[in-house]
Amino acid sequence: MKIPITPSRFIELAQGDISRETTDAIVNAANSELLPGGGVCGAIHRAGGPKIAEECGALRRERGSVRTGSAVATSAGKLAARHVIHAVGPVWDGGRHGEAASLASCYRESLRVADGLQLKSIAFPAISTGIFGYPVPEAAAIALRTVAELLPKLKHVETVRFVLFDQSTFDAFAAAAGQVVRPAS
Repeated sequence: MKIPITPSRFIELAQGDISRETTDAIVNAANSELLPGGGVCGAIHRAGGPKIAEECGALRRERGSVRTGSAVATSAGKLAARHVIHAVGPVWDGGRHGEAASLASCYRESLRVADGLQLKSIAFPAISTGIFGYPVPEAAAIALRTVAELLPKLKHVETVRFVLFDQSTFDAFAAAAGQVVRPAS
C-alpha cells in the first residue's frame, strides 16, 4: 500500500521481515541500553551480525543509556540497509504516563537522524507494540500521523516504509492510514 503525502514523498505499508529491507535505513525497536533483545531487535541483531552490537556498545560507553523517545544510528553490519536507527519506544503503562508523546518522539527523532544522514528511504517496525505492550491501533495512529506531518518538512527522506510483521498489525496500520493520513491530491 503506497500513500502519497506530497507528489514526491510517500508512506508505504508492507507486511514482512524488516531485517530484509533494502531501504537506506531500518529502524530497530531498541531498549535503552541498545542491547540485543527479542522481537524486532533480536531479528535485526541476528541478521546484521556482531558489528551492530559492537557499535551499540561503543555508543553506550560514550553516551550512556538512550532515553525513551530518542534515536541513534549505527551501521547495518551484514544487512542490505546501510544504517540501523535504534529508537527507544515507551513501555505501555495504561496511556496516562506520556506514552503517546514518547512514541511520537521515536518516529520524529528517527526521521531527524535519517535526514541528517541524507538518506532517501527508511523502514519502521511498529515500535513498542511487541514486548513493550503498546496497543497496536493506538500506536499505528500515532506513527502514521507523526510521519505524515513531518515527512513534507524533511530535506532528504522521500519514502517511509512501515514493515509490519503480521497480518493483524498490517490491518491495524491500514485502518489507521485511512483515518489519519491525508494523501496528496
